[in-house]
Amino acid sequence: MAEKTTTRATPADAFKRARRMWLKGERIHLASLSDELNIGRATLFRWVGNKDLLLGEVLWSLYEPVRLEALSTVPGHGVDFIVGVYRQINSTILHFAPLRRFIHEDPEYALKILTSSQSSLHSRTVEANTRTLREQAASGYINPPMNIDSLSYFMVRLAESCLYSDIIGGREPRDEELEDACTAVRILLGGKA
Repeated sequence: MAEKTTTRATPADAFKRARRMWLKGERIHLASLSDELNIGRATLFRWVGNKDLLLGEVLWSLYEPVRLEALSTVPGHGVDFIVGVYRQINSTILHFAPLRRFIHEDPEYALKILTSSQSSLHSRTVEANTRTLREQAASGYINPPMNIDSLSYFMVRLAESCLYSDIIGGREPRDEELEDACTAVRILLGGKA
């Protein structure tokens, strides 16, 4: 008689399932996710924290490859490099259909997950941007006229104001406005408009 083997769900399974659900536009409910994975709710909460933290991880898993690709494909150094990376990342985000759907389905919740100072996505985005700025400064490619931590924060908030202008200001995000943000970043970095 053959023994029946059952595989137990793992934290990675929970994350992968939540990521697939989000990309398809399905709402993520932790109770349903725990039932689907055949695990207790307490186990799922121990693995992923709450829904906000799980969504932050899902969104970071989509953002980080875009950021790394921009860092590896944009040529050069200094102000032009940073502005090019900024443009490529934010243009990709601006045109990412699953994100646009997420924003339109539940604008207030999306804004909280995407931009809140308590959001893991927002803080990680600022940290990653700060690292890039520090690397460029340490190599002598930039010499910003302000504190790098503040500069990084302002750059991220500027991008968010363009990317999520439909929630924040009631107007659809536009490529032209993102290009204006790139000009502002160039000026903040000490470059010429």
